[in-house]
Amino acid sequence: MKLKDFWYPLPDELIAQHPLERRDQSRLLVLNRKDNSLDHRTFRDIREYLRKGDCLVINNTRVIPARLLGEKEGTGGKIEFVLLKRIKTDTWEVILKPGRRARIGSRFIFGDGRLKAEIINIVDEGNRIVKFFYEGVFEEVLDQVGIMPLPPYITEDLEDKERYQTVYSRVNGSAAAPTAGLHFTEELLDLLKAEGIDVAEVTLHVGLGTFRPVKVENILEHHMHKESYSLSEQACETINRARKTNNRVIAVGTTSVRVLETAADDQGLVRPGQGETDIFIYPGYRFKAIDGLITNFHLPESTLMMLVCAFAGRDFVMEAYKEAMERKYRFFSFGDAMFIY
Repeated sequence: MKLKDFWYPLPDELIAQHPLERRDQSRLLVLNRKDNSLDHRTFRDIREYLRKGDCLVINNTRVIPARLLGEKEGTGGKIEFVLLKRIKTDTWEVILKPGRRARIGSRFIFGDGRLKAEIINIVDEGNRIVKFFYEGVFEEVLDQVGIMPLPPYITEDLEDKERYQTVYSRVNGSAAAPTAGLHFTEELLDLLKAEGIDVAEVTLHVGLGTFRPVKVENILEHHMHKESYSLSEQACETINRARKTNNRVIAVGTTSVRVLETAADDQGLVRPGQGETDIFIYPGYRFKAIDGLITNFHLPESTLMMLVCAFAGRDFVMEAYKEAMERKYRFFSFGDAMFIY
């Protein structure tokens, strides 16, 4: 399977640079896998496609201000850290720019000295393990000196940082938002629950590996990033009840898909636990745990695009993307949504 099979030409003007004023007024492209039909709606209309007994699975991770701009101690050389994964309370795996300045033992200063860091190890792909030094509570210091790590294709400033959080975000740890969930409002979720639709929360902390381009022509040679996840007993009971009663499990976002498919047995039942997943889903994969998917429009040649093609079929997805571009849908993180069932 070749990388070029997942490429499509996207005009820059279709990349959404800011969120809509109201979350649930995004457009919704509905893909019916049974008859390969397309329907053009508004996201709030998702209610018409869900039914009593369905289980929506949402990712409750919350984006932290994971981007740090500082300087090297002693030389003043500029440095950028992006926090990827917490190892211990004060120890993180980070991406650095420029990385060559960060040898083991190098020290860096952020926020006029409110936060300092020392490189203690170099790991896969040139990432570093760093230990932070500060006074007080790390999360509070990070809120003071950190910056929200918006994706590189968003070049405009975000006035309200909460618009890069889902309304149900509550577990700190992500370097990027699970953007399919950005379309939900609290009011819409309450309406769905009142109509008998169950909602189960999982946690998967999104790393920047999500945006890492696939660089090998044979996609089977791609090395997938790991992300930390957690799945509670209560969530499993809700999800498994839908499966056992022949109702649908609908993942909100590819991150929820990765948790469910990692935790599912051959009958599609999920088990509680926490750990890391590096599951790579591409066409040919047999889904065990989901019957539907709410997702955004993804970058060409990305692993997320491959996952969607695996679920809906490559040709059908490419047809849908072509029509979305012709109708001027908004793409990527702050863009419009798809519902595939």
